[in-house]
Order: sequence, then C-alpha cells, then structure tokens
Amino acid sequence: MASKKAANKRQRGAQKSCSNVFSMFEQCQIQEFKEAFGCIDQDRDGVIKKQDLRETYGQLGKLNVKDEELDEMLNEGKGPINFTVFLTLFGEKLNGTDPEDTILAAFKLFDPNGTGFVNKDEFKRLLMNQADKFTAEEVDQAFSVAPIDVAGNIDYKSLCYIITHGDEKEES
Repeated sequence: MASKKAANKRQRGAQKSCSNVFSMFEQCQIQEFKEAFGCIDQDRDGVIKKQDLRETYGQLGKLNVKDEELDEMLNEGKGPINFTVFLTLFGEKLNGTDPEDTILAAFKLFDPNGTGFVNKDEFKRLLMNQADKFTAEEVDQAFSVAPIDVAGNIDYKSLCYIITHGDEKEES
C-alpha cells in the first residue's frame, strides 16, 4: 500500500512539473516547439534519438557529426527526450533571459535622448570592451537579428522584443 501511495505521489509530481513547463510558454510558442520536435523526430516515434539527430544534421548539410557530440546533446535530457523533456530543456535554456522591461532599461542607459535607437558601431565598441566582453563573432551574431536602419542605428525596442519573444519574421 505504501509503495502505491509513493507511486501516486511521484506521478502527481511529474504532472505538476510538466504543467509548469507548459505554463512557461505561450500557446503559439508551444506549437512552434511541437513543429521543431516533429522535424527532429525523424522516425516519428515520439522520442528523439541519436539517429534522429544525425538525420536532422544531415538535412542541414552537416554530415560528419561526431557520436560524442550527439551523445552530449542527448544526455542533457537525462533520459529519453520526448516532447515534454524537449520543452523542459528549452525552458531551462531560455529561463536565463531577463524580462523585456529589464532589457529595455539597460538599453535606455545608452540612449540618453530617449530616441529608441542606439548607434551600432558605438554599441559594438561597448560590447567588445566592457564587462563580459563579446568577441567580434558574438557581436555579429547578435547584430544578425537586430533591426538596424540605414544610418546604422539599432531599434532596441524591437530588438528587446526579439530577444524575449523570438523573431517574428521567421513565422512569415
């Protein structure tokens, strides 16, 4: 009888943690994760395995992925990677993102006139020389999604939205 109670308690705990991960995302985001999971789960058995990852990489043109690299990815799930585990992994990765208002407040420090823009070149210089110094490659990667006008200014309000919600252009 005690073991039945313990099993029920574990099951409720698992359900609780599952519901928490689903509450971390908006419904449209969950749908996007389902689509991504479906693309990776090549054999459509509901679990991402090494062969699924290998085939996905192959479709993306990366043909010689090392087993160790694939094993490392799979080990992040600490067990079979079904959709809930997949969503949990992304939740853990994205959990470190600051709220949009915090990011906006940080950008406003570099925008004393309140224009909503920061100069790309000046911002790049700061990113590469202050605090947690970015490499040129990291700056280029960040700027690849940043809305930059012809004058070289970053629309940081739009960038904050992209950081916290994803790039809406990808949905079109």
